[in-house]
Amino acid sequence: MPDFFQTSQARKIAYHQTAGTGAGVVFLGGFKSDMDGTKAVFLEQWAQKNNRPFLRFDYSGHGASSENFTDGCIGDWADDAAQIISALTTGKQIIVGSSMGGWIALLLAKRITDRIAGMVGIAAAPDFTQDSMWDGFSPAQQAQLMADGQLALENDYSDEPYIITQKLIEDGRDQLVLRTPLNLPFPVRFLHGTADTDVAQSVALRLLEHASGNDIRLTLVKGADHRFSEPENLGMIRRAVHSVSMKA
Repeated sequence: MPDFFQTSQARKIAYHQTAGTGAGVVFLGGFKSDMDGTKAVFLEQWAQKNNRPFLRFDYSGHGASSENFTDGCIGDWADDAAQIISALTTGKQIIVGSSMGGWIALLLAKRITDRIAGMVGIAAAPDFTQDSMWDGFSPAQQAQLMADGQLALENDYSDEPYIITQKLIEDGRDQLVLRTPLNLPFPVRFLHGTADTDVAQSVALRLLEHASGNDIRLTLVKGADHRFSEPENLGMIRRAVHSVSMKA
């Protein structure tokens, strides 16, 4: 059973935390995913074997946490992350963000820079609510979203559709990170598969070009998909976290 952390907005965030020494590792999951995914559990097991502090959690409206998914937005989920990291961890942390979690990680780089020892982005999806969703909608879909306040999209990972809300789109515009300076003053490793059909390879290249920092690397993995959860992919994630942790 998970433990629960209550945010200042009274949202109850489900989490699992492992004690250890050295720089901690925090996993940030993707859009409508939860903390029990393959990558999160794999990293937790790695942390336990290596006596490293580790934290995984569900954003509000995700997994075992409180609130409805359709009531949330990028700003809320970034706030959940900032609050739980600030409250439950000490010292510098290595932030590992998958898909939307990569965007959340970049927002944390702006909000709690002094708490971050390094970052690993896995198929990072910064600004996707604008660049992928809104800009990809047809005029009819845009009109429907604004008229009804929400839009149902096909979900390749579940029988349930994604419900995209007007709140998600409009809040996302306040959270964009690729339009303004993005300084990452710590070791950063981005991993991205060339067969990713959810987040284009061009997004990874744009992020690499846009971000500033002295130690930022992007690894493109031929044939890897968006899940990035095959055994060889998990090994790459582990090595990336280890590489960053050696510099922490």
